[in-house]
Amino acid sequence: MRCPFCQHDDTQVKDSRPTDDRAAVRRRRYCPECGGRFTTFERVQLRELYVVKRNGRRVPFDRDKLQRSIDIALRKRPVDPDLVERALNKLVRRLESMGESDIPSETIGEQIMQALAGLDQVAYVRYASVYRNFRQVDDFEKFLDTMAGGDDRADDA
Repeated sequence: MRCPFCQHDDTQVKDSRPTDDRAAVRRRRYCPECGGRFTTFERVQLRELYVVKRNGRRVPFDRDKLQRSIDIALRKRPVDPDLVERALNKLVRRLESMGESDIPSETIGEQIMQALAGLDQVAYVRYASVYRNFRQVDDFEKFLDTMAGGDDRADDA
């Protein structure tokens, strides 16, 4: 593993342990060249995933981008970070287990909405407002009416 500080190619693992949900291995590393310490995470990747955008373009799946979008929806919300990490791991495993390497961005968006609905209703509405491209207050009202009715999916607004 290359040192992120000095780019030295040979770092040493000082401590290795599974994460709380056992979905990854956390490794504390040390660089003998500059003395820097850093942490890496090792995760199982079942298959190489690609996201098929609405315009047909294929891009490699990026777990960090998925996490950033969930973090934005959850900004300033009282949600335990461990719950968020578990939900994110579960979502990625579900995507990898679908049996397809190419996953439509719409499928990923729906999966994110399901995960957020289980974590925080405000974050769910925030994400939905961007994902479903709400343009007017009426769009929010329709969406909230469907939520109140027990349906977690709104008509395309």
